This record gives sequence, C-alpha cells and structure tokens, in this order.
Amino acid sequence: MIKIIRNLQINKRIQSNILIRMVLSFIITIAINTSLSILFFHFGNATKLDWVFNFLAYLLTPMFFIIFVITFFTLTRRIVKDLIALEQGLQIISEGDLSYRVDVVRQDELGLVALNINRMAERLEQQIIKEREIEKSKMEMITGISHDLRTPLTSIIGYIELLRTESYQDKKEYTRFIQNTYNKALHLKKLLDDLFEYTRLNSADSRLNLERIDLSQLLNQLLFEFEPIAQENNVHLIKDIDKSPIITLIDSEKIARAIDNLLMNALKYSISPGSISIRITTDSEHCTIEIENKGTPLSQDQENRLFDRFYKVDHSRKSQGIQTGAGLGLSIARNIAELHKGTLTLKHTHDVFTFQLRLPFGEDC
Repeated sequence: MIKIIRNLQINKRIQSNILIRMVLSFIITIAINTSLSILFFHFGNATKLDWVFNFLAYLLTPMFFIIFVITFFTLTRRIVKDLIALEQGLQIISEGDLSYRVDVVRQDELGLVALNINRMAERLEQQIIKEREIEKSKMEMITGISHDLRTPLTSIIGYIELLRTESYQDKKEYTRFIQNTYNKALHLKKLLDDLFEYTRLNSADSRLNLERIDLSQLLNQLLFEFEPIAQENNVHLIKDIDKSPIITLIDSEKIARAIDNLLMNALKYSISPGSISIRITTDSEHCTIEIENKGTPLSQDQENRLFDRFYKVDHSRKSQGIQTGAGLGLSIARNIAELHKGTLTLKHTHDVFTFQLRLPFGEDC
C-alpha cells in the first residue's frame, strides 16, 4: 500500500510539473502576443496604414500558437533531454554493455524509470556472471570426475590385461592381481556412489525420509562397524556418548552417510598411531556430534576450501592404506546437514581438527 501511495505521489509530481509548464507557457504566450498586438496597433495608428490592422487580424492566431509551442518546448527541454538520455542508456544496455548505468538526476517517474533500468542492468549482469560461474563449475566437475575415474579404471584394465594374457608367475601372484582388481573396482564404485549422492542431494526434488531415531544408538552402531578399519590403520577410537537415548527427527540413512564421511575423513588425515574422539552434546534445541583428530596443520586457503566439492588436500597428508576419494565426502556431509536445517563446521587449532555436526531435534521429539 505504501508503495502504491508513493507511486501516486510521483505521478502527481510529474503531472503537476507538466501542467505548471503548460500554464506558464500559456501566460507567457498571452503576454507576448498582447505586447506584439499593442505594438502593431500603435505602429498602425502612427503610420495611418490600414493594411497593418488587416494583417494583424490574420496574424494574431498563428502567432499565438507559434509562441506557445516555442515557449512550451523551451520550458520542457530538460524533460525531453532526460527522456533522450534514458533512450540512449537503454540502447547502450541492449547492445550488451551491462556495466553502463543511467544517471538518476530526477525525483519523478523518469528518475524511477532510470533507477529501474539500472537495477535491470545490474541483475542481468549478475545473472550472466552466475551463469558463467555455473558453466565453469560444470567444466571443473567434468574434469574432476574424469581424473578421479580414470585412475582406478586404468588400473582395472591393466590388471585384467595381465590376467587375460596370463602374465603372472604363480598362483599367489594371480590371487594378488585378482584382489587388486577387486579393490580398484570397489574404489571405482565408491567414487560413482559419491558422485550420485552429491548429484541427488543437490537436485531440486531432494527429499528427506524423516523418522524419530535414537542418535546415540545410530552413532554407536556406526562406530562398531568403523572400529576394525581404524584398528587396521593404528588409530584408536575415544567415545564419549551418553547411554541415555537422544531422540531426533532425521533421515537415518543420510545422517549415517554424513557421519561415515566424517569418520573416514578423520581416519585419512589422522597421525598414525593416533586417536579419534567422538562426542555428543545437547542443548534445548540441538544435538551436536563432534569428531576430533590430530593431523598435519592446514593453511588458511586449504581450510577455507575444505568443504568445496572435488577439493582434496595434498596427497602426502593421506594415510597410505586408504584409497583417495573424489573430494566429495565433506561436501556431501555438509549438504546433508543443511537439508536437515543443521550445520557442519570445522574448528582447526594447530594440529587439532574438530568437525561439529549440529542438528535440530525436530518437531514432536
């Protein structure tokens, strides 16, 4: 309503300006026309020429209109000039120069039109920049996928070729080739699963299958399955999980995926031998899962990019016994947290890394 009233006030303002100029033009025209008539009248009386009076009768009306038009155009010259400036600005913008801005020098409709033209150009410029970033992101995704899939696929082809040509010395080497091929195939499947999960989470129709789940029980089950892998890599789990139930409204499958990604990330980058601490804390509205480990410190740039898709830190920091992923694990975990209206953050102090997965309890929990 306020906007409508404001628009009405603006309309009255420009209409009043035009009306005032029209009235002024009319008054000025009458004054000039009267002055010229008196001048011609005195000239005719002084010269005793009758043709002057006859000529004046035919001249008055055309002279009135000519003077009125000239006066009106003179008084409205600024408005016409601003209209031409708007037209030229639109022409420049329509030719592709979206950085051009029309000068806003009026407080009436023309000023509002200039302001809207600038807003339109700015939004179009932002949209084009956004589209270019999306296109660049797509190309980076294709490049990242190609690179990550090519390595295990090349290894699989190499081992199959060795097996096909029977280029192995004994049964033991044959078994090793089979096992390596199987491991590479599992790695390839993991990369494809991560890519599929990331694409599904970022799709417009992504949905959560929300259920009331005991988060403590879910976390204990995940840690029970994860502990043998940690022991193989000489990493000890330190659990600080309350035995009392923590009921939350979550998609258990997706939250399990997020926690598993965080645990695998901690395992990859933990100092070996070392430990991973897992804690759950609660407040009145949220529960927070903290996964903490010690590892090689990150630079500020690495920390800022840690949740970017396809970003992987230097390979020298990785555990030798764990295959590298596609750089989607933390990005997937954060997307899952945000789908639950929660957050996933990192606290990095020297060589201590603490990931905090914060989730709301949800309604009726």
